[in-house]
Amino acid sequence: MRQVVLDTETTGLSPQQGHRIIEIGCVELVDRKLTGKHYHQYIKPERDIDEGAQAVHGISSEFLADKPVFSQIYPEFFEFIKGAELIIHNAPFDIGFINHEIELLQQGKQPITDFCRVVDTLAMAKSQFPGQKNNLDALCRRFFVDNSQRTLHGALLDAEILADVYLVMTGGQTSLALSAESEKKNTSQGGGEQRIRKLTKNYKLKVIAASQQELAAHEKKLDEITSFNDGGLCIWRKPSI
Repeated sequence: MRQVVLDTETTGLSPQQGHRIIEIGCVELVDRKLTGKHYHQYIKPERDIDEGAQAVHGISSEFLADKPVFSQIYPEFFEFIKGAELIIHNAPFDIGFINHEIELLQQGKQPITDFCRVVDTLAMAKSQFPGQKNNLDALCRRFFVDNSQRTLHGALLDAEILADVYLVMTGGQTSLALSAESEKKNTSQGGGEQRIRKLTKNYKLKVIAASQQELAAHEKKLDEITSFNDGGLCIWRKPSI
């Protein structure tokens, strides 16, 4: 399964008020492992940034002045997310902005939900922890995910942190669980350190029982071990009483 963890930063709170996307950050998961592939782009919004929004993400209009507009970055962005399952915290916010940008292209482009399935981790968190704080910082504290580098919001950093949070929320996962190829590369560069994430006390682990075929194969293997031991006791088999 290919998943893309996605986050955006914007000029304000609502596309209906003419606000635009100024940053997109994405990281790729394949079979629940970070591949090391990511997409990151700053975007010139062609409008002013609200003071409140700038206080959150720290991105200024001056910084974005020489950046491409959304129509220029859309083809590469589309190719990165196409067909993937998108993992987003408070997905209606980001999806609403992305679909608004697509509409402004005026080229008959489809909304993002037509080519990507979307998973909202905020909705998941509210279901698991009703009545509690479930923003990204609160989830990092709850799941012991390191967000010490997160002084301001940033789309790529938030996507990387959300990937860690999502993996823990949905099954307990080591941090930086890279694919074999990426892990080998990181190890050769002296990186790739893994940290074990602590599961919550009420976490229910899924138990997968062995099939009858697997049990029969197990017994056959124990019979072979017993025969090699001249019929002596096999330590993996309970003695008959």
